[in-house]
Amino acid sequence: MHLVELSADHPGFTDTAYRERRDTIAWAAERRQEGGTLQDVHYIDAEHALWSQVRNELDPRHAQVACSEILDAQQLMPLPQDRIPQFGELNRQLSDATAFRLEPVAGLIRAREFLSGLAYGVFLATQYIRHHSKPFFTPEPDVVHELIGHAATLAHPGIASLSRAFGEAALVVDEERIGQLECLYWYTLEYGLVREGGEIRILGAGLLSSVDDCDQYLTRPELREFDVEAMAGTPYDPTDYQAVLYVADSFDQIEQQCRDWFAATG
Repeated sequence: MHLVELSADHPGFTDTAYRERRDTIAWAAERRQEGGTLQDVHYIDAEHALWSQVRNELDPRHAQVACSEILDAQQLMPLPQDRIPQFGELNRQLSDATAFRLEPVAGLIRAREFLSGLAYGVFLATQYIRHHSKPFFTPEPDVVHELIGHAATLAHPGIASLSRAFGEAALVVDEERIGQLECLYWYTLEYGLVREGGEIRILGAGLLSSVDDCDQYLTRPELREFDVEAMAGTPYDPTDYQAVLYVADSFDQIEQQCRDWFAATG
């Protein structure tokens, strides 16, 4: 029995070595969640090389398609190019920047648990890396997504503040509303788009960590105008490319209208 089960269509489903490696990393995260110390992951050369391969593709794309908040955050907390950084070293930087920290988890967790952690400045994140056969898109969170998509952006005061606000809302909403809150988070901080300088640019971590999405975010999905009520009621599939994305006029619009929604539903 694997600690983290994979669907039959997952690119690593039949790769025994990959699954054993994931389990090793996931068990370390389980021990941490049970009160153990935060341990470095001893990534192998192939994992560092995969990280570097994805970074080499993402970096020039971000320069062209990421919004200013993301580019500012990347300057505040640059990530190494040739190796996967450890949570401990990034936590020291995040603590100084916005008082956030990364905590490892074995795999996907319930929305309330993930979102509630944000209220306390805790971002629950996986540490294993995507399968090498599909480096440019992952059907689940991996260390590329967590660090390039989220950790660097949490150095931005505005993104960190909005993340905490999502977490505070998760502490008080009922079961019906937690599903809506999850969707709202998905279509903003995970897959949000903003207008900037006459262009539509990327804010969301899911888009930032996918080479394929950086290339096709304007052409593959249906683009809709930003609407918090519609977003809160729109289901999503986390394992595939998104069918619908929402475009805000600015990050300020996302932050203000999300906060208004929290106040009205809390």
